[in-house]
Amino acid sequence: MQLYCSTCLLANHAQSPTHRIQQWNGVFFESSSLKMLGLRVQLGHPIGQPCILPQPAFNNNFVLIDTNGLHKLGLDFCGCETSETHVKQLLRHGWFPSTPTDPRTAATFRLLHYYQILSFESKASAYKFYHSLDRYDGFMRMVHMWRHLTMLKCFGRGHDPSGVNGTSQGECVVLCPACPQPGKNLPEGWQTASKAKRWLYAVFLAINANFRLKRQNVSSDHTDPSLSRGWSYFIKEKEYKAFLAKHLTETQEKSTCSSHNTVNTADTKQSQGLAATGVGTVDCARSPTRVLHRHNFKRPNGVGDLQKGEKYINMDYLFFSTLRGTQLKMLNVSYDIACQWHKKLWACMKSFPQSHCLDHLTKYIRFFIPKFHLPAHVSKCQTIFSFNFTCFVGWTDGEAPERGWSNINPVASSTKTMGPGCRRDTLDDHFGDWNWKKTVGLGASLLYKMKDALAEKAAHALTFEEFDTVITPEHRSAWLEEMQAWEDNPNDTSISNPLEAKAMAITQAGVRLKLAELEAEDLQRGIDSSLHPQISPSVLIASGIDLEQEHLMQMRNSLHRRIDMWRRTQVLYLLAAAAREGHENAECIHLWLPSELKTKPEWVRGQGANTRAQNALARIHRRRTACVKRYCLATIMKKTGWQGRLQELADTHVKPLVDPYATGEGRRHVSWIWMMDGVDHGNEGDDDGKHSSWALRWSEEVELLTEEMRRVLEFFTWQQARWEEHGKACVGECAADIEGLRAYAARQANIRRRLADHFQLAEHSLPDLMIPDIL
Repeated sequence: MQLYCSTCLLANHAQSPTHRIQQWNGVFFESSSLKMLGLRVQLGHPIGQPCILPQPAFNNNFVLIDTNGLHKLGLDFCGCETSETHVKQLLRHGWFPSTPTDPRTAATFRLLHYYQILSFESKASAYKFYHSLDRYDGFMRMVHMWRHLTMLKCFGRGHDPSGVNGTSQGECVVLCPACPQPGKNLPEGWQTASKAKRWLYAVFLAINANFRLKRQNVSSDHTDPSLSRGWSYFIKEKEYKAFLAKHLTETQEKSTCSSHNTVNTADTKQSQGLAATGVGTVDCARSPTRVLHRHNFKRPNGVGDLQKGEKYINMDYLFFSTLRGTQLKMLNVSYDIACQWHKKLWACMKSFPQSHCLDHLTKYIRFFIPKFHLPAHVSKCQTIFSFNFTCFVGWTDGEAPERGWSNINPVASSTKTMGPGCRRDTLDDHFGDWNWKKTVGLGASLLYKMKDALAEKAAHALTFEEFDTVITPEHRSAWLEEMQAWEDNPNDTSISNPLEAKAMAITQAGVRLKLAELEAEDLQRGIDSSLHPQISPSVLIASGIDLEQEHLMQMRNSLHRRIDMWRRTQVLYLLAAAAREGHENAECIHLWLPSELKTKPEWVRGQGANTRAQNALARIHRRRTACVKRYCLATIMKKTGWQGRLQELADTHVKPLVDPYATGEGRRHVSWIWMMDGVDHGNEGDDDGKHSSWALRWSEEVELLTEEMRRVLEFFTWQQARWEEHGKACVGECAADIEGLRAYAARQANIRRRLADHFQLAEHSLPDLMIPDIL
């Protein structure tokens, strides 16, 4: 270890005032400080040059926070006639003051930048980060101001002659390069594009709410105002709350679809002690199913607090705010309760300010329900609001916001106790980081999606061609006419959807008849599975279903006697049912029908019962095996005429036309056995419509991805040119300011050029892109 005298130590640390030192006291090394040894840091002059009028910091007690902790410094400001303010002297030295008046605490730029990146990646709170340091309140103020100033810096507000005050609402956001951005990445004449191309310039929006991002009822907007005032992702709070205050007495309309808690319980959400029960958001929704990377960008002015549940009025305001001034002619809107929400949307819009009104009569707007949420709706909604059955949407699933919550939810615990302004600005910063990471990864992600879409397009086109050959010409012609009429009139409810499933309802009487017919066939073959002279298995099951339906309709004693009589016969077939626990109240007794006893080992006990159960399962398996063997026998005996469209049968080919355990609809491949002549004559004849829909959606997906890849490259080129123009038009107070502005603009332009280069390289490979530091 090298030892230095105090004179040499001070000379060595003139440029490193935050180093930790130890001093030998004659027995051991003890902690000391450079201030105790006499080090003074002079601002406003080059290092080593003294000031003729030094001004010590307030009470000669200045604390600097750096990555290695807190440091008490001997600090002198410059008091010369040409000196700058104390705040500017600190900033030029790379130190960020905690207050603009008589600053006594500052943090280094590298510490604030380090914490900002750390909070993005680990979601660590400022309290945890600063727990071992001190002066938590001062640090929070510096972090708050740092987030705000870096946002303004990144979006060129220092290069704009109008300055910070000229910032418009929603201007400081990372836009999605793949979405259509008029004036930035759309070709000339896109407004007058033909019908065959117009759909490529549509924007996809997804609306959702997050009830993890609560905020306790602490502080106020007066005490803790937001610094951005609606300049980023959150809407302008003052206007938002003033509008909501006019509609507090309005009652939320109940759902006429399924019993959606989002709609029906909006007025009953627990809000005691909370100023916000969550946030509502509007994202870009282009997110193909089962693809790792998607757009999923938070939109400008598309985020707002929810005061009590997910009310229509809140989501309406966010929807109209993010679309304010849009020039796009076609909108595809996804919302998990779109079937209810869209009904009175335009009527409600009349109560909004004129700046928020959307000229919907001149636009083509369609509403969808995300694919994962769609099965929870009634059958009518599953057809009308389905992405799968609607043209010009590609393979979009609409679930984009749900996937992004995992990134932001970890900050919920730290933002929950923040004041309103600090919380909004913090979430804005995190949303910006999320969008920036998405921007950097677009090159590789779009290429991945394109390769996947090309493969699926080819596979589904081939499947559709094979399936189409077994459809009769009459059926094909009629179906094409229905399909054309439905696509040309999407809003005409009198025209039925040809893709809607046409299945007959299964009644209990029909099931009984079918079971009786199967038993009659077994008796004709000499197979009698009945163990009771008067009650067969089908009668047992049917009577059991009747008893279930009568649980709450019959008197308890009468019902109990009937159950006792039925159970004496049930034991002959289901020994396991006898071991089930009973109940003193007849209406609470569980009958344990065979369908409720999960597996054979659980409900079949005893050698005789096991034998009968195994025989029943074996009969079903033998029927399936016999069919397979009869087919395979034709190939073994080399019968002629089977080659061509028929194939050798493998075990994997024997599967149903609609498999509930298979992959998603758009990626399900139908076995070749369903491509044979005759499939058009059964109840599944409408499935050719689904295959046509799948093939069309994948074809559209390829077209959309091609257009998105063009838009991304065009957007980066536009951003590069914009920053280069900023660099040429810099205006500053002095030559040093102008030089700094030009250097920053050149750096930002270089980042966009590198992103464009990476994107072009991604067309040939999938490189591991390092995220360039936007700061």
